[in-house]
Amino acid sequence: MPLPPLPHSLLSMQMMARLQLWTMGLLAAVAFSPAITTVSGLLVVEAENPVPIRTARKETQTVLSRQKRDWIWNSLYVEEEKPAPVAYKIGELKSSKKLEGMSFVIEGDGANTIFTVDRKGVLFVTKALDREKKSLYHLTARMYDGNRNLVEDSGDFEVQVTDINDNSPVFPGTYNGSIMERSMIGTKVVEVRATDADDPNTANGELRYSLIQDQSAFEIDSITGVISCKINTLDRETKSQYVVVVKAQDLRGMASGSTATTSVSITVTDTNDNIASFTRRSYELQVPENHKVNEKIGVLQLEDRDQLQNKEPTFIIPNDMSRVFGIELSPNKDGNLMLRKALDFETLNSYTFSIQVRENLKNLRFPADNVNSAITAAQVNVKVLDVDEPPVFSQLIYSFTAEEESLGRNIGVISARDPDRANKGIRYSILDKDCPIAIDQITGQLSTLKKLDRELEATHVFQVKAQEEPNGLESFVKVNVTVKDINDNKPELAADDVFLCENDVAGTVLGTLRATDKDDQPASFTFSLASEASNFSIRDYGNSTAAIILKMGPFSLDDPKDYSVDVRVSDGGRPIQTSITKLAIESCRCDEMRMRTKCKAGAQRMGVSVHALIAILLCILTILVIVILFVMRKRYQKDSLAHMKNSGEIHEQLVTYDEEGGGEMDTNGYDVSILSSACHDGSLLRRPDHHPHPSLYAMVQKPAHQPQPSACKGDMALMIEKKKDEADHDRDGFPFDTLHIYGYEGEESLAGSLSSLESSSTGSNLDYDFLSDWGPRFRTLAELYGVNEPEYYQQY
Repeated sequence: MPLPPLPHSLLSMQMMARLQLWTMGLLAAVAFSPAITTVSGLLVVEAENPVPIRTARKETQTVLSRQKRDWIWNSLYVEEEKPAPVAYKIGELKSSKKLEGMSFVIEGDGANTIFTVDRKGVLFVTKALDREKKSLYHLTARMYDGNRNLVEDSGDFEVQVTDINDNSPVFPGTYNGSIMERSMIGTKVVEVRATDADDPNTANGELRYSLIQDQSAFEIDSITGVISCKINTLDRETKSQYVVVVKAQDLRGMASGSTATTSVSITVTDTNDNIASFTRRSYELQVPENHKVNEKIGVLQLEDRDQLQNKEPTFIIPNDMSRVFGIELSPNKDGNLMLRKALDFETLNSYTFSIQVRENLKNLRFPADNVNSAITAAQVNVKVLDVDEPPVFSQLIYSFTAEEESLGRNIGVISARDPDRANKGIRYSILDKDCPIAIDQITGQLSTLKKLDRELEATHVFQVKAQEEPNGLESFVKVNVTVKDINDNKPELAADDVFLCENDVAGTVLGTLRATDKDDQPASFTFSLASEASNFSIRDYGNSTAAIILKMGPFSLDDPKDYSVDVRVSDGGRPIQTSITKLAIESCRCDEMRMRTKCKAGAQRMGVSVHALIAILLCILTILVIVILFVMRKRYQKDSLAHMKNSGEIHEQLVTYDEEGGGEMDTNGYDVSILSSACHDGSLLRRPDHHPHPSLYAMVQKPAHQPQPSACKGDMALMIEKKKDEADHDRDGFPFDTLHIYGYEGEESLAGSLSSLESSSTGSNLDYDFLSDWGPRFRTLAELYGVNEPEYYQQY
């Protein structure tokens, strides 16, 4: 009975196991003569009988009835970059099966393009290969019989490209390294690394390194490329930069190998290997005697070839000079000579001392480079210069005590002196003008100008100026005067809530008494009654408190009587101060817990001070006077308007009179005799009883029996101001100020007013002789008014 066919999955497992055995087999070179045919578009090679070196495969599946077969492989290698103008043979494909008409098919990397196979299984390469691009090609072979049946399933094989030295070493760039001076032999500086594209497993890719320039101080490991120091005397101050050239060569450094070079810059870093040295053996310095303490006098320059960050000089000053001078390092690591104590030319005008410099070389393994040439000691000469100095006070701050409420004549003394040899006199003064303290200009004695009150100001702070005579330099000092307290304030009663309940019984405490005192002295207050109270007493507890005690009760709120006691408080000071205070006791109705539920209202009083009352009365009177005057003015205005209605003729002429005046035409257009007569007798603009003095218009009248003096240039202005004043204060006059419409050229004009109010065509008794005094320009006007020509007119 035939066996059933194997499942597809089982066949696949068998095929995978067979392929693994093929790839693990040994390759053997066999020769055969191929015959080429084509099967299904694949290249087919028919093989003859091979003589293989094969690996047998033991059949483990007894259920399979399949013929045993094996591939026989040769080792396949292709030389890199080998020219292939014509395809050349690299190996053969063979099988242990001896069948007629066998053929081969290959698939995989470069199959049928780079690699070809003929009918006999001979494998060819058709072009040159580059190992650096691809060094291994994976191919698969199948074998068919003459009937195009598959005899051998897929068999994998590889074609390796063998390397040739066709690439040179390459450095990624230049290198930089650093090493500290005086480093030990073998100290690593930097590692260089070159690459070669050839096979690193062959001599073509194995590199060797060497130095080809400046090999005096450094060496390189030929395999690792590590550059290291080969001497221990590197000195940055002598040579701080090295440049070495590194060569990389393949073929393990053989002369025939390819090479590449790169440069390596090596910097020698600094360490403190030099001793600081003075630039001079002596230094001459000058300093004024008023030089400020802790400020620089001069610079002691040093010479140190090390870099700034590695300089570590230290200075040594003699002990007797260290109190006056000191040394501080400058930013450049030089020595700054500092003043530690104030100088005085009059005491000592020069200093000479020696100073030494040391260097911290504890990390140095070798002696310093300049150990024999360094100047480590120098002499310093400091000359003190005399200057005019301001007065010097004996203290930086003065503090005194003055007794309160007394005129102190001897509070204290401010003392200053002239530090110079001239020793000029000193004058003292206090800058604060409002200071209650005075100072004697010559002696500096402080005294009080008025009594001091500690409760107002406990400490007085001011400045005193000391100035050299007569107007020399000046100095200032701060003075504190503390006011010493005396017992000059009376104690003040400070009672808690004191009240009386209706149901209080004898011995009830109505409240607690305390006291305060503005004085600074500790007080021991005692309390007592200043006057006998019929129903109250004071119990003094002896600890500056007391209590109000009820002698007998109860009370009633209906009782109109108010209760109070006079309490005397003493502070127990020296001198003792006593105060008496009337303490009101409130009457209340209370509950069982003596909590007030209702209290009798006390008599409320409202009072106004005398000054406030006077101010109120003055305000009321002022308002009344203003109201009365306003009412009277209204009434007078009504009376004046009524009177105006009865004087229409004059009112009409005054209103229609032209603003610029009519000149000579006034005599024809208007009859102004009424106005003239009114001005003469004062009936128009004034009343005889109000203005007893004659009007200024009357001054220009010309009575027959008495000559009038000539008018001067200021009469008209005076007359106008007079009439305006009369009109403003005459309540009975017309409310039309007709005088305002006349133009006037000013009091400096010789013409005065040109109004014709007082002129008349019917003749006038007015005197116009003053026109002749106005000069030749008014001659014609004087002739019109019949003024006789003066003698100087006739001369012309």
